[in-house]
Amino acid sequence: MSRPFLKMNGLGNDFVVVEARSAPFAPTGDEVRKIASRTRGIGCDQLVSIEPSSMGDARVRFWNADGDEVGACGNASRCVGWLLMEAAGSDQAVLDTEGGLLVATRAGDHRVSVDMGEPRLKWDQIPLAEEMDTRGVELQVGPIDAPLLHTPGCVSMGNPHVVFFVQNADEAPVREVGSLIEHHPLFPEGVNVGFAEVKARDRIRLRVWERGAGLTRACGTGACAALVACARRNLSDRKATLELDGGELTIEWRESDGHVIMTGPLEIEFTGTLP
Repeated sequence: MSRPFLKMNGLGNDFVVVEARSAPFAPTGDEVRKIASRTRGIGCDQLVSIEPSSMGDARVRFWNADGDEVGACGNASRCVGWLLMEAAGSDQAVLDTEGGLLVATRAGDHRVSVDMGEPRLKWDQIPLAEEMDTRGVELQVGPIDAPLLHTPGCVSMGNPHVVFFVQNADEAPVREVGSLIEHHPLFPEGVNVGFAEVKARDRIRLRVWERGAGLTRACGTGACAALVACARRNLSDRKATLELDGGELTIEWRESDGHVIMTGPLEIEFTGTLP
């Protein structure tokens, strides 16, 4: 059967969103890769399906461009939250994801806030291959006596993140070392790799090498993880503007309940039908 999709993006982090509430959608890894291919398919960072749920307004599933299913995607959650709110004529939607229930709320015209829940900060929640303090793990890139990168923080936002603190994010070796760190033995499930430059206590420049997708224009869970990692080291406040290649997100790690709130814009690019 033909199946309609929406092409959407949050800060240029782009998605093919498939409606799967009326008929099951179970793509193989090869099918996901074909859809995500920018030369042979529609082209996207992640494939997303909206399915029936007894827990929330919809069950939402995410696949990276390499074909692997993942538990969370922040920017895609904002896009799907907006779609569900538009369809229901409401100002709130509950997304049932592998990473838990996420609540999306309107934050303006084509702007959505998502409560991403509490960050997971224990070594076995990331997960890491061995026990260590996730505020600053024993990992470095480059010569032992003069490493290019060292002592990053680790956070899980429903998916694993490692965040390096750098002097200049635009000059950070994202492409050169991103894949190397993504597949490092310290991270048994792989890892998303962030390069965070703290410009002020309320402003962080961030670039992210996404697990299974490579360098992307924005990463919502990466922005959440970076804010948490910086705040844990007292490099930033608990609320900041995150500058990504595709635009800005506002991230707040609330004192009251420990939840991370992500707010930012979204766009609909076009509609189509999957072959």
